[in-house]
This record gives sequence, C-alpha cells and structure tokens, in this order.
Amino acid sequence: MNLCNIRTHTHAEHKGPGFSVSAGGGAHGGWKCNETVDLSKAELEDPSHGHGAMHGVKPGDRIEVHWVYSSCDVAPGKGLGACYSAACANPQLRVEAQVFLVVNDPKALNFADFDYSGKASAGLHQPRMLPAGTGTPVVFAGSTTGESYSRAKCSPLQVTWSVRPMCARVDIGSLHKWAAGNAFKEDPSQGVRALVVTPELLSPIK
Repeated sequence: MNLCNIRTHTHAEHKGPGFSVSAGGGAHGGWKCNETVDLSKAELEDPSHGHGAMHGVKPGDRIEVHWVYSSCDVAPGKGLGACYSAACANPQLRVEAQVFLVVNDPKALNFADFDYSGKASAGLHQPRMLPAGTGTPVVFAGSTTGESYSRAKCSPLQVTWSVRPMCARVDIGSLHKWAAGNAFKEDPSQGVRALVVTPELLSPIK
C-alpha cells in the first residue's frame, strides 16, 4: 500500500495502557501519556516560546500520529483527499498509529526518522520507518477520525487500525522542523474525536 498522508492529533484519540489519563472532553480532549506528570522542568521548557512551526503543540503535550496507507495508486499529499482519486474513489485504508509524549530533549526520538522517505520503494511510497519498541499494535476495524466525527457521525472512509499501546518520547525541535516543510502541509495539529464506547459500534480487537 502507498503512504498517502501523515496526520497529527493533540492529544491521543485512542485510549491505551500507556495513555489512559483523561485530557478532558471535546476537540481538545483525548488522553494523556501516563508519564506526563513525571516530566522535568527542562523537558517542559518551550525553546520556541510558543512561536515554533508546529502550531498547537508544546512540550508536555501528547500527539497521536497517523501514518495513512491507501490501496490506490496515489502519492503522499495534504489531507485524506490524497488517499483516493477519481479513478480510485473507494480505497482500502490502513493506519499505523503511535502516541508520542512531546519533550524538550534532543536525545528523544527525532520525528524526521518517521517522515516520508521522499521516494517510492519497490513502486510504493513509504515512510523512512515506523516506531518500534512501544508494544505489539492492537489491530481493529474502524473509520477515519478527527473532531468533525463522533459516535453519531462516522467517517465514510473505512480503516484497518494498528495502534501501538505505549507512548514514546519525541523531541519538540524535530516536530517544529518537520512542520516547517513536510509533504503533507500538516500544521496545525488536528483535534480529536471523542472516544467511541458504544458496544454496537465497536469491532473485535485482534
């Protein structure tokens, strides 16, 4: 499948073992990484003082990143519209998801390592790599997310989700650098969809 989009959401849209602390309700709600309370003053310091390229994200925040893959013959681009075309209007989509705890620490993960590689590999567009070491992804069927959808209004785009259950730390400086010039024009970070808990709307977890 082709990588067609990389999206960020503040905070975690899914709830998992490593991100189970409520951040409140609404588009700015979601879930916090459990270790947020353990961050040091240095890790929480904002080197850009609110003027970084990644708007809406600061040290101490959580972002859920979605690598969206499509069965269509498409190239990476802005928004989910990049994942289908006039010739392929009903794609199969797969989303690899990772929740990051944003910190001011150059020794933390560099988000550039997970960016689009800039070229096709074996004919398919791919990221440089996906996060590892944060647990076996939980796989389930669902739909695309975002603050415009809810349990009463679902996205028409169906997705196979793979959500890693633990947080990873990412350096805020690398996020600002990515936001300043990524192929997806992904800035600012997106809001979150409220957690869906209605049993009849949930699919089995594999």
